[in-house]
Amino acid sequence: MAENLLQVENLNVNVDDKEILHGIDLEIGRQETHVLMGPNGAGKSTLGNTLMGNPRYTVTNGRILFNGQDITKESVDKRAKAGIFLSFQAPIEVPGISLGDFLRSAMEQRTGKRMRVMEFRKAVQENMELLNMDMSYLERDLNVGFSGGEKKKAEVLQLLMLRPELAILDETDSGLDVDAVRTVSKGIEQYQKTVKGSLLIITHSTKILEALNVDLVHVMVQGELVAIGDDSMIEEINEQGFAKYEA
Repeated sequence: MAENLLQVENLNVNVDDKEILHGIDLEIGRQETHVLMGPNGAGKSTLGNTLMGNPRYTVTNGRILFNGQDITKESVDKRAKAGIFLSFQAPIEVPGISLGDFLRSAMEQRTGKRMRVMEFRKAVQENMELLNMDMSYLERDLNVGFSGGEKKKAEVLQLLMLRPELAILDETDSGLDVDAVRTVSKGIEQYQKTVKGSLLIITHSTKILEALNVDLVHVMVQGELVAIGDDSMIEEINEQGFAKYEA
């Protein structure tokens, strides 16, 4: 078994023929929580999308290893089945597909097993209660008419139900009020405790991190990882910003 769950080696990534990431090296161990911070436009979301296999992001150099396997050229669906999950800054609306149908189908794809409706509803109820979500949400079209907070709760619900080995959370707390951040944070904390997977949390705000055990913090500036340290860096960045890293 590979020592690291995720290993990124000398990764260069282009978007629309422009290089955004330059020589990224990153290792995430099993059951570790890493935080990725940096100023706007640093390339943080580009890294998240590249790890998930979004075809818009072209790897021009380096490789990505997951569970010891080279997945650099694997498709999004294969990475998802292997156990990688990405939450979006702005989850898209999908008319015609209910949250319940989407989630049950995703779970079947992840496990390779059929799931009966009642079995699914029993499994999902506890997590919906944790996130203060009424079961009626399962009948609503995926994210259609959802508030920003409801969309983020739906994403965390997917995280808890799919139980990925690696969860990449891209600005999950973006645009949320204090109560919504607290609820979403509770869901992420539950993932840490019960699934015991690894996390890469991309964020500007640190409110969502308060209840979480953070192992390492990475700072990205202009497409490069320029600093790494323990969770004491979070408070330092809160007070001083990224000026010292951008010099």
